[in-house]
Amino acid sequence: MRKVGLWMYQNGGGDVIEKKIVEKLRERGIESVTGLDLRFAEAENGAMMCKGTNMLDLDLFFSYNAGEQTVAQVYMYEVLNDFIPTVNSFEAFRVSEDKFRSNMALGKAGVTTSDFFICHRESDRDHLYERLGKWKKMVFKPIDGWGGAGMALLDSRENFEMLMPFINQMDIRNIYVERFVNYDFSDYRIDIVDGEFISCYGRKASGRDWRTNITAGGSVILREPNDDVVDVAVRASKALGMDIAGVDIIYDLDREEYVVLEVNGIPAFATPEQEAMGIDFNDKKIEKIVELIDRKTTA
Repeated sequence: MRKVGLWMYQNGGGDVIEKKIVEKLRERGIESVTGLDLRFAEAENGAMMCKGTNMLDLDLFFSYNAGEQTVAQVYMYEVLNDFIPTVNSFEAFRVSEDKFRSNMALGKAGVTTSDFFICHRESDRDHLYERLGKWKKMVFKPIDGWGGAGMALLDSRENFEMLMPFINQMDIRNIYVERFVNYDFSDYRIDIVDGEFISCYGRKASGRDWRTNITAGGSVILREPNDDVVDVAVRASKALGMDIAGVDIIYDLDREEYVVLEVNGIPAFATPEQEAMGIDFNDKKIEKIVELIDRKTTA
């Protein structure tokens, strides 16, 4: 019997989602081992043990937990992917976690992102200020941050100089900024699994903040997809080689085009509260993930 390992978030209904995935995998003759948090993995003599399971004996590992990632867990994920398939692949996960790498890959594939600039924090900042003068507003982002944490909206050199103590204190080596896109303070979240469209909903900024992230006070809204925004999302997930992707897209009012802000490798399922709003895609997403795992463990 095929056997796969799972590490799934448990809050916000994640425990219920995990049970459904395990049940549907069992129907296809696939056994599941859950709770495999790789920060507790130990390796010796050609074996990687995690909670009594030799990870190298698994047919696949499905990691779906953004909130509890640690440096140790990510490192073991990288090593494990050298020996068995993972969903997402570690390479796709690594690129999606890095905004600079993501935007480089998206741009090469012809997917529109916001204009961006990166330099070392000890570099002469004249080129950065030139872009601030051209763009009028820019957004500072930690390269590997998520949920809007650490972001800052800058519209003057003085603003940026006030940010530098934070950059130095946090030992952020590279300064990464993006042109602030003039938009209606709402976005699209498009879920893609195995290259296929799964769902669309949106988020709206609170009115006190320009960010749509839920952790920054944004709220989830119902949103209808259109062919253009779905096409952008599918091409973005393909450009990063992702099995599962949540693509955040906004509409640039000045340039009149859709812009990819971020591609998430672990996009959450709808919570029970969101399902009550009418955001109903969990069963479709579960079925497609199970099909994906079945296919990858059969090949």
